[in-house]
Amino acid sequence: MSKIKILYVEDEPFLGRIVKESLESREFEVTMLTDGKDVASAFRKLNPDICVLDIMLPVKDGYGIAKDIRQINAGVPIIFVTAKIQTDDVIKGFESGGNDYLRKPFSMEELIVRVNNLLQLTRIQKNNPVTENVQIGKYEFNPSRYELKFRDQVKKLSSREASLLSILLENRNGTTNRKDILMKVWGDDSFFNSRNLDVYITKLRDYLKEDKQIEIITIKGVGYHFAV
Repeated sequence: MSKIKILYVEDEPFLGRIVKESLESREFEVTMLTDGKDVASAFRKLNPDICVLDIMLPVKDGYGIAKDIRQINAGVPIIFVTAKIQTDDVIKGFESGGNDYLRKPFSMEELIVRVNNLLQLTRIQKNNPVTENVQIGKYEFNPSRYELKFRDQVKKLSSREASLLSILLENRNGTTNRKDILMKVWGDDSFFNSRNLDVYITKLRDYLKEDKQIEIITIKGVGYHFAV
């Protein structure tokens, strides 16, 4: 069985070496770069299964790198690892194409769990493709292509955005339990993942705002009611 390939970008030599060696000891194949200069060309050459990116990097930051990667491959999972934890930073990370956000300092066990969860989510989506567009009010949603279309405008979603919208659609005009969402999309219901979910819900509301009949209503202590 071939090893899972990780493209890892980190400019702190000590931390980078520890993470790289720890991942390799778990049978991952890791290519590590220390700045954003040649990441796009390395990505094309390596064709990794997943990317782990620091945000504060020389030459080009993680946000810019993620945008470059998304131009090459819309579906590869991207995890940001960073000390930047403000809500605006998290939102910017997701908008640039990130799927997950891991706060420094982090444990290797947590990183590995998040890597495996994202890879599993990606495999499920590849093995269960939905080729037909799904109508959501005035929008068309294609889960397998991560696309949300309104008239002639097409919005590219991240894999987690597409997964969250798919889960809400399963209970169209019904209520989806918050914990169920966290377990299906993130693999655990930690406080940090719960905060990430809040950011994702805010983003989906913004994406769907052109149709006033669509609402994602927060049911406090329960979850979300998706009204279409």
